[in-house]
Amino acid sequence: MVTSSAKIFLNDLKNSFKDLVPIVAVVVFFQAAIVRSVPDNLASLVVGLLIVAVGLALFIRGLELGIFPIGENLAIDFAKKGSFFWLILFAFTIGFATTVAEPALIAVADKAAQISAGRIDAFFLRMTVAFSVGFAIALGVFRILTGHPIHYYIITGYVLVVLITFLAPKEIVGLAYDSGGVTTSTVTVPLVAALGIGLASSIKGRNPAIDGFGLIAFASLTPMIFVQLYGIVVYALSPENAHQVVTVMQEAVKETVVAHEMFDPWDILWDLLAVVRDVVPILAVIFFFQYVVIRKQVAHLHKIVVGIVLVILGLYAFILGLEMGLFPIGETIAFQLTGMKNDLLIYLFGFLIGFSTTMAEPALLAIAIKAEEVSEGRINQTVLRVAVALGVAIGIALGAFRIVAGHPIHYYIIAGYMLVVLMTWFAPRYIIPIAYDSGGVTTSTVTVPLVAALGLGLAENIEGRNPLIDGFGLIAFASLFPMLTVMGYGIYANFKKEKTI
Repeated sequence: MVTSSAKIFLNDLKNSFKDLVPIVAVVVFFQAAIVRSVPDNLASLVVGLLIVAVGLALFIRGLELGIFPIGENLAIDFAKKGSFFWLILFAFTIGFATTVAEPALIAVADKAAQISAGRIDAFFLRMTVAFSVGFAIALGVFRILTGHPIHYYIITGYVLVVLITFLAPKEIVGLAYDSGGVTTSTVTVPLVAALGIGLASSIKGRNPAIDGFGLIAFASLTPMIFVQLYGIVVYALSPENAHQVVTVMQEAVKETVVAHEMFDPWDILWDLLAVVRDVVPILAVIFFFQYVVIRKQVAHLHKIVVGIVLVILGLYAFILGLEMGLFPIGETIAFQLTGMKNDLLIYLFGFLIGFSTTMAEPALLAIAIKAEEVSEGRINQTVLRVAVALGVAIGIALGAFRIVAGHPIHYYIIAGYMLVVLMTWFAPRYIIPIAYDSGGVTTSTVTVPLVAALGLGLAENIEGRNPLIDGFGLIAFASLFPMLTVMGYGIYANFKKEKTI
């Protein structure tokens, strides 16, 4: 038993190191060829990478032991219970509770409050996003229960986003688009995916690959609608602030861009507490519904507990390793590039860092594993991850170009949505929900801090750009383009299959 577990862990560890190779290659290339200096924290960077690899391996093992089984079993128990009300309430509660504590959302909300000189309230912004995600998960569960095709919901949502964009104040648009990309945490994504797949597997006439995915897509879409509506209300009721203090804006941006100049050992404790804080609301909701509503013991509780502990330790080690090495050097390179006045280098960095960080994204890895499993081999997890990473890379490079050029963000996003709608009609049915979900799992633990630093750094350094209007939006690009590349992968795979027949 111990020997087999050790072999599995060593295999996971080997795969983790393989996933980190692209990030190391990008950092080394830019540090050596562009910045031309040896980083001061080289030893810290190496140790950090080792910790990241161990964290990823522990995280994946914990998902397989704890998060996936409990999510799927809970969905099956709800389906057997046949209570529509309790299932919808559970879906709303799990969406709301996990989003309120999401560190990436807290960071973005605080930054938005600073940069807007207080007009956007961080607490109310978080509540708006959390409510919208709760609503989204409940709506997604309703769709699985009724068996409606997902693209009708998603396309309707995109139309609403576009219509509201023309009514929303320009200061809120980029932030609203970004809020859709930071709502699904590294722990929430696998749990929500397990819930959808478990529900689809237990209902007669549902296909886990077609009906089980899509909940994450809803959770990425609805915040864009709700936050824009929140912005319309705020900017309509709040009079124009006469002293929109530029210095406040600049300090807030500088704080984001140069967030980790040195690794602080005290961060170890706070990171652990942050991970526990992120997981506790999820566990509270799960065990409340399991024991109070369903009134049934958790099967293989000891394995579930071990899995949850491994997820916490793995995610904690992952974040710790990032903060020791990758975040400081990545943000430093991003900040230095924005001051070099070489646009092509910025686009290249955006493309490469987008691809490399996405390949190491734990949430994407979890979804890819599930996609390969339920599609019975039609979807290869490695190819899916490459397709998603390519989409993120293109999105960030194009988003950086948009900031440099000073174009309004909504023209790009609307054009992107039109392409998504068009490709939906040509893509095979089994790939559509996974493609929609791909947009929500690409901007999580690894990508958000580096992308935010690049966007705000560009807006700060380029004359005539407003960090509030131009600095946000890169995360939205990183969420949109994976949908296109994954559907493109599905169309190509289908064409190749038909050609061989």
